[in-house]
Amino acid sequence: MKKALTVNHLQYLFEQAAGTQHATIHLLDGAIVLYKRSGSCQWQCRFRLDNGSWFSSSTASDQVAEASTRAIKLRYEVGQRYSRGDAIRTETFAHLAKAELASLNDQLATAKSTQTIRDHIYVLEYYLIPFFGQLNIGEIGREHVDDFDSWRIAQMGREPRASTQRHHATTFNRVMARAEQAGLLNRHVKPITLNVSGAKPESRPSFNSEEIDRLLAFMPTWEMQRRAGRTQRFHDMARLCRCYVEFLLYTGIRQGTESMPIRWKDIQWHRVDGERYLKIWVSGKTGPRHLIARAALKASLERLIAWQGLPYPTLDAVIQAGLDRKVFTMPAGDQPYSMQGVFRRLLEDADLLRDPQTNQIRTLYSLRHTYATQALATGVDIHTVARQMGTSVVMLEKHYSKLTPMICAERLA
Repeated sequence: MKKALTVNHLQYLFEQAAGTQHATIHLLDGAIVLYKRSGSCQWQCRFRLDNGSWFSSSTASDQVAEASTRAIKLRYEVGQRYSRGDAIRTETFAHLAKAELASLNDQLATAKSTQTIRDHIYVLEYYLIPFFGQLNIGEIGREHVDDFDSWRIAQMGREPRASTQRHHATTFNRVMARAEQAGLLNRHVKPITLNVSGAKPESRPSFNSEEIDRLLAFMPTWEMQRRAGRTQRFHDMARLCRCYVEFLLYTGIRQGTESMPIRWKDIQWHRVDGERYLKIWVSGKTGPRHLIARAALKASLERLIAWQGLPYPTLDAVIQAGLDRKVFTMPAGDQPYSMQGVFRRLLEDADLLRDPQTNQIRTLYSLRHTYATQALATGVDIHTVARQMGTSVVMLEKHYSKLTPMICAERLA
């Protein structure tokens, strides 16, 4: 893949493209093909990946020059993702699951024994699609699987038998196999699987108190740094990332599915005996709930209000106005698709990417694990932590009960 093009090269491409009325245009000696579909005025592009397969996408433009620029940029970006082993396309879990459903229904017509097929269909329709359906399949991680365990217990009214868990896991694996074959997963990472009772639980990467202090002290300087070769969008993402990290750390909320939809009007004051606490309404996979944020979040939100240029001087004014706008947006009001990439860059710069205890790479979900660990360590009872985090006591006991005596050693002694 060519990493850069000269201005003269681009000008030549535009002049060549502008001078032709053909339905197909070749760029970079035929490496990229621009074409239009029947009935569409927008240019599409296609090019080959290093493995010889074709990649195609819309340029979202009906202007040849603009479409050419976007196609060239897309080819470079896709090439970089492919070389790292990252997924180069994205689809929701529901899209792949429905394809699996179609295949299973076709098998029903010819199969001699249909019970197993019907069981797979039932699991997809009543458990996997309702929970995982709207998630991009390449972004499903251990945190989503753990949340699924809690949600499934709530749906069934009990913890499922090991045989049921194994069958759910097998059905889930069928969908993930489709995703792997379609190039929707990172080629260098083993596909995620569902938890099954009896399997050894995987230790989760988190931060200890000293590391959290380092991260919080590092972010103010990091968010303001100007980096050569980085766009204004990246610098804005860095500013938003700091507030987002603090929000996750001070609430224990799930990143992405719970945190990104939150609006300013969902934040209120909760008053008890003359004291007030930030109360946040959250709609999550396990149902809606209110949670209480740590006091330090107020300063973070007021910094975010000022950066976004909202017409309110304080958080109190925003709460009083009941502002119906998403919290985690750029100043223009648009919301990033994901904060995982910029968070990884933050941890790399802070030399905190890998948890030395587990040797695993930390993600945004590590902040939720850290919240749970710290809450239990400070003596918050497990039922309160479960309600705050929108999970079950069973799940907390599964992952933290053995850890609690260790982190509470000073108080127990």
